[in-house]
Amino acid sequence: MSGASLRIGTRASALALWQARHVAALLAAQPGAPRIELVHIRTSGDAQREVPLWQTEGRAFFTREIDEALSKGTIDVAVHSLKDLPTALTPGLALGAALARQDPRDALLTRTGVSLRQLPARARIGTSSLRRRAFLARIRPDAVPVELRGNVPTRIERLARGDYDAIILAAAGLTRLGLSQHVTEYLSAEEFPPAVSQGVIGVCARADDEPTLRLLRALDDAGARLAVSAERALLERLEGGCQVPLGALAESRGDTLELQAAVCALDGTRELRARGAATAVRGAALTTADAVALGERVARELLEAGAARLIAQERSALAVTAP
Repeated sequence: MSGASLRIGTRASALALWQARHVAALLAAQPGAPRIELVHIRTSGDAQREVPLWQTEGRAFFTREIDEALSKGTIDVAVHSLKDLPTALTPGLALGAALARQDPRDALLTRTGVSLRQLPARARIGTSSLRRRAFLARIRPDAVPVELRGNVPTRIERLARGDYDAIILAAAGLTRLGLSQHVTEYLSAEEFPPAVSQGVIGVCARADDEPTLRLLRALDDAGARLAVSAERALLERLEGGCQVPLGALAESRGDTLELQAAVCALDGTRELRARGAATAVRGAALTTADAVALGERVARELLEAGAARLIAQERSALAVTAP
């Protein structure tokens, strides 16, 4: 911390600011909380608005510059949509809190109020996600995916303007911004598996900053921590990133953590699925290590079914088509 002030780094988009202010309010409610200030940081993902992210080399498009500021001590806390955060954190940083999960599903917004299956043939559907494009192709192979960038309100405005017949966004972001009234249909997590950690806000600090980590621990949600630990372990084992059409969701049911995952070809013609569960033994609570082991186990099942080959083929195809 800088003196008596805790500096929170965030992007300046409407959703990122909502998330940062939410974290700030939670921290301010803690006994003996320091004064909090927000520091706006522009990321490479914000700067490269004209180029599809899947055609851009590297990862961490929306987190790299914020985490660099955290490492250098320019800020004390970094707030991220956890789905944007690479599975391998920057050395010296720690995930101090995973906040309670909002709805992890994807949401469909259409101009005419019809569902995904009711959209007309060759409907133009806006999304920047390869995962969404792949599962969309599986359900509606006739649909035409169209690149969609900009903040959430801007995307909704472009839909209303007629640039698209429909767009797909994360349900959690719409809820946080008070825009759920625009949702036509929530897409089933079974049929349209969400991104790893979708719906969870991640809060990072320097690993050696114990006073700040102590503050963040009070915000950590045990259920969200278990779920994202399983999902991120799965993603890391598959060596995936935002350029890989992978969806996964871990959910707690009683004393059992269940994980489902799917990898899909971009044209929707091939899909590999796996699922598994971890159950607490003799009433003991599940640990993060149990969740990680579950994620790795489901990843191994996908790999044995040919996921590595499928992912390599999709990466090769992208390399050919990228400008």
